[in-house]
Amino acid sequence: MNQFSFKTIKKPIGDILLKEKGSKFIGFANSVSNEKDFKDFLEDIKKNHPKATHHCYAFRIGIDGENYRANDDGEPNGSAGLPILNQILAKDLTNTCVIVVRYYGGTKLGVSGLVKAYKNCAQETLDLAEIITKDLMILIEINFKFSLQNVIFSLINKYDGKILDFVSEQNCKIKAEIKSADSETFLAKLEEIHEVGFRIISQN
Repeated sequence: MNQFSFKTIKKPIGDILLKEKGSKFIGFANSVSNEKDFKDFLEDIKKNHPKATHHCYAFRIGIDGENYRANDDGEPNGSAGLPILNQILAKDLTNTCVIVVRYYGGTKLGVSGLVKAYKNCAQETLDLAEIITKDLMILIEINFKFSLQNVIFSLINKYDGKILDFVSEQNCKIKAEIKSADSETFLAKLEEIHEVGFRIISQN
């Protein structure tokens, strides 16, 4: 991972089952861009497993993984969420969440047993997920005269940009995604074009 890319999982994975002394641990993982994405995913898991004893989880979000959380959901402190988070960290993932659902089987595992079970379930879930490296993108809004339409389109295509929204009027407006690695050069080229305005909306 460098300043222009990050590692996450390609698509959701779930129903990874691990059994320990009668208890069932079921792992799920997903790629998430923000906390709302995570909360929506967690709600879906809770709806599908309403009778589970615990819904423990960890997530890491942000280019530097600066936004992270681990939740034991009623298990002894540090016995579930942290072992799950450590597996996300071990694979250097961000914009990723892992949820482990537990159905209690009647035999207490103790803190060390729980740590091992949650760690192993999270590890197996991520081992089975497809890990990808994604380019960091900037979302940019560009304003220009209609006569410059072909010039702007050509420039975006040259840098493999993706147009998300285009308003074609006398004064046109485009929202486009450009790789962060190319952004400095791309913005310099935009500045060279007369009567073009732009602003960076976000980076993700």
